[in-house]
Amino acid sequence: MLSSSLATITILLLICLPAYCDNLQDICPTYIAPDEPMFINGFPCKNPSNVTTSDFKNMLLSQQGITDEFLRSSVTIVTAAEFPGLNTLGLATARTDLEIDGLVMPHTHPRASEMVFVAKGVVIVGFLDTKAQLFQSVIREGDVFVFPKGLLHYCLNSGFEDALIYSVFNAQTPGVVDVSNSVFGDNNSQVVKLAIAKLVSLNRVEDVRVDDDDMKINDEL
Repeated sequence: MLSSSLATITILLLICLPAYCDNLQDICPTYIAPDEPMFINGFPCKNPSNVTTSDFKNMLLSQQGITDEFLRSSVTIVTAAEFPGLNTLGLATARTDLEIDGLVMPHTHPRASEMVFVAKGVVIVGFLDTKAQLFQSVIREGDVFVFPKGLLHYCLNSGFEDALIYSVFNAQTPGVVDVSNSVFGDNNSQVVKLAIAKLVSLNRVEDVRVDDDDMKINDEL
């Protein structure tokens, strides 16, 4: 009886272990079965004999995303589902395209911190902690900013040209909780429009719209 219980507990522990915990082997590119008969926390590995260099290269972030007509932004997140070589590494990546006055509405990633790198432009970024304290800054080309795991954050193009941001997440599947859509409905709702107007007004009220070469602005808003 005891041995049977121990066996059951062992099986349950094995099933519940995350598929992206510490690696037991060097590599584990994602294997997507045509008709997967079961669900696991992550993805199974390819047969090692079928792994190729192409599993570790991905070009999805090399192309500009199609920006939303209302928000003037586009976010493309790439996980192990699209990039097999990321499987079990605890990583995901993303590209954010921002037109002038484009913004990414407040949202969270419940399973990951996000580090952003500005490849082009001038961007206002910010997040709220659990005490409702706002941490907000202006970042430019070459700057890096981090959004702690699970905290509400946003970004807004504050320059005179389109902006480009790349992100890295410290989780294989960071998840996204879009607060504006979840609470207020779609982006065309009046409340969302007011929130967007408030964020965009930062460019005018705080006088933070600057050229990339202008270094006089105070980065801490």
